[in-house]
Amino acid sequence: MMRAWILPVLLLLCGALVAAGRVADGGSVGAVALLLLFVLLAAVTSPLVFPRSTGAAEARSRAEADGRPVVYWRPGCAYCLRLRLRLGARARRAHWVDIWRDPEGAAEVRAATGGDETVPTVVVAGRAHVNPDPAWVREQLARS
Repeated sequence: MMRAWILPVLLLLCGALVAAGRVADGGSVGAVALLLLFVLLAAVTSPLVFPRSTGAAEARSRAEADGRPVVYWRPGCAYCLRLRLRLGARARRAHWVDIWRDPEGAAEVRAATGGDETVPTVVVAGRAHVNPDPAWVREQLARS
């Protein structure tokens, strides 16, 4: 759980240091702008941007019942963030599994990808798709 917050915390610390340096040089407006940029980057890379994660077993059973995709992801993954942002509000319809919090989910991803933990891995109707096009995932969400 803690490693999911390493990148956002580092971004906040770096932003604070850069902003403090700008203030020391007399550039308070630039310092505020840079600090806001780092806060935005920290927020985007944090787990807070993603829908609430469930366990792999629960996501699988829900997907069988309602036909929605299961998205395996991990915090800090740029491709997962891209998928999440491109899905927009529809992202909440999918079942999200954080592989760093759920060892069973990580094992399922490794089984689907030949031993790697490549994410995002989207499972639709029992078939895994590694780093699929967000438009395709939107189509799958619309079908369910």
